[in-house]
Amino acid sequence: MFLATAASAAELAAPASFANIADTTARSAAIFVEASKVLTHERCVNCHPVGDRPMQGEGATRRQHQPPVSRGDDGFGTVVMRCQSCHREKNFDPGMVPGHEHWHLAPVSMAWQGKTPGEICAQIKDPARNGKRTIAQVVEHMSHDSLVGWAWSPGVGRTPAPGTQAQLAALLDAWVATGAACPS
Repeated sequence: MFLATAASAAELAAPASFANIADTTARSAAIFVEASKVLTHERCVNCHPVGDRPMQGEGATRRQHQPPVSRGDDGFGTVVMRCQSCHREKNFDPGMVPGHEHWHLAPVSMAWQGKTPGEICAQIKDPARNGKRTIAQVVEHMSHDSLVGWAWSPGVGRTPAPGTQAQLAALLDAWVATGAACPS
């Protein structure tokens, strides 16, 4: 399969760079692989963990969240330790506690940790595992939700997700326009 390469790991290829892939299904899958550079990045996977504990950090310092917290029934922590107890409406910098007014874990059904782009693709297309959303709603969420947007403004000392939220949106729009095919 053809994979577009960006000039650096911090960039995303534009949808137009996939135009030379004649087969629409292959082009769609390749576009999703490019978008998955964001979805599999630590900024996203830390809050889309397998299990009930978020991850934190990146690279060699990546670990389970400290203090040890748990998802809770609604993804916002347990009754005695809500995510908002520490994660306020904005980052507390320099390099300290990340923040957003709606800080929480993704639903268990949306765990991406350790999954391939193809597995994530199938998961986000499945309403039983994506919060009962249509593909259009999933794309809207990833393209415009400000909590998702935090991945590109993570604060001092944290590596942002590749590209920009607008570039991810363009890739996802192109993926849908080409049939929303999943990579194998």
